[in-house]
Amino acid sequence: MKGLITVCARGGSKGIPGKNIKKINGKALIAYSIEVAVQLARKYDIDIFLSTDSEEIKNVVCRLQFDKVDCSYSRPDFLASDTAGKLDAITDVKKYAEIQKNITYDFVIDLDVTSPLRTAEDLEKSIQMLFLNEEALNLFSVSPANRNPYFNMVEESGNGFYKLCKKGEFLTRQSAPKVFDLNASFYVFKSTFFGSGNKTVITDKSLVYEVPHLCFDLDHEIDFEFMTFLVENKKLNFDFNY
Repeated sequence: MKGLITVCARGGSKGIPGKNIKKINGKALIAYSIEVAVQLARKYDIDIFLSTDSEEIKNVVCRLQFDKVDCSYSRPDFLASDTAGKLDAITDVKKYAEIQKNITYDFVIDLDVTSPLRTAEDLEKSIQMLFLNEEALNLFSVSPANRNPYFNMVEESGNGFYKLCKKGEFLTRQSAPKVFDLNASFYVFKSTFFGSGNKTVITDKSLVYEVPHLCFDLDHEIDFEFMTFLVENKKLNFDFNY
């Protein structure tokens, strides 16, 4: 099988300016995703394409000196705005890569730069899981949720009062159906996903891969402080430095 890894990193982040190249333990954040992509590409027949609208991000990736990473694509402005969807960005760089390589990819993996706590083993198991299910279109990474909509999450009912998000007769959280948080770390798509008219990554034929270790995305400045502490003090129970 022939695969594509996309690393999407737009330059216009407002929540944490420059977050994609902000350093954690002396290394640009995007480097962690690039390195695990290269590690996987040593085992599978995979191309790696960067998707960014930022020359600064391109320059940082080029300085990593990985010849397996193609930085020739430039994300158009309409796919780099605050309102642009991630799936549209993935689809666009996929089309570009297939034209450049004159190939149709069997699968696409997208690595989210701001959720870097994943391993090559996670990705390899996810590929295998996805293709073992003939009906499945895609897979995305999740972590166990801290809250449960059947038991301890509420929403407004429309009359000023509040109710549980999902109905159920559960007296304890442990008895409620298991739910997950999307940790945004990675998505794996079969080629058929892109011809099915899907507007989001969540379909009626999606699988999940429960990441067996700590995994979270970086939305706020404090998240970088947490991540830096974990990495510098070797508090992660897996190898994060490739």
